[in-house]
Amino acid sequence: MTFFTVVIRGLLRRPVRTGLTLAGISIGIAAVVALVGMSRGFQKGWEVGLTARGTDLVISSKGGSLTPKPFNASLRDRIAEIPGIAATCALLVEITSVEDSDLMILSAREWGGFSWSNLKLISGRMPQNGEEQAVVLGTTAAEILKKKVGDPIQIETAELKVVGIVKGGALVEDGSVILSLGLLQKLLASPNQINAIDVRVTPGTTEAQMRDLIQKIQTQVPEVRAVTVADHLSNSEGFRMVRAMSWGTSLLAVLVGVLGVMNTMLMTVFERTHEICVLLAVGWTRGRIIRMVLYESALLGFF
Repeated sequence: MTFFTVVIRGLLRRPVRTGLTLAGISIGIAAVVALVGMSRGFQKGWEVGLTARGTDLVISSKGGSLTPKPFNASLRDRIAEIPGIAATCALLVEITSVEDSDLMILSAREWGGFSWSNLKLISGRMPQNGEEQAVVLGTTAAEILKKKVGDPIQIETAELKVVGIVKGGALVEDGSVILSLGLLQKLLASPNQINAIDVRVTPGTTEAQMRDLIQKIQTQVPEVRAVTVADHLSNSEGFRMVRAMSWGTSLLAVLVGVLGVMNTMLMTVFERTHEICVLLAVGWTRGRIIRMVLYESALLGFF
């Protein structure tokens, strides 16, 4: 009987326990891959959505949590006057419960701003103006909320009407309830409050000029922070929370897998004391027995 035969027989002696341990390890690995992949996909989807809107820079407050902290909309006018900025669009984004959905993105956009331009109508129509008591739903949001064109939708204390279903070119926008900025400000009783500004720079702006423009914005309007789309997402408090939660859950899953292997090997050693004594009696060294146990652990992790 070879050394590796003893190792393999040790694992096969308790097939149910070995199988459960392997299942635990597989679940841990799957959790790491899935959760980290989801957080990266969510971040990438948001970046694609901003890029699809033609956004070059994002202006937001210097504080905040899952969504940026609101600030006065008058700052937008000061930013729009800075040379090198071609267009701006004020936004108010909130994550809240909508009817039976506990978490839904409300994306309110300045009426007539360029951030509406990337929305492709699937059915229905766009709101007629910024005052109409109406929303459009991303395709995913419509499925989650089980809404179609013409259905009422309850947001805060108001009953609005779904007038269109749209596709925004990114997962985040497809999962949003989209409405005019003025309408959401009224619903939240937050007049003149926004929490982000999408900015388009002058065509042909180089990276060096972009950095200079960012510095100029932060010098002239110190109340806000100006960053590129990629930097906005990587530095966002909300995305940091999502990443931390995904990594924390993943590490917990890995820990469960490690404890499963440890438990299996400890039970194996306790149940095989007679066999270990026999192996010592026939000339096996303590080091070789330890290697046997470690090889069994390694095989569990490998498979």
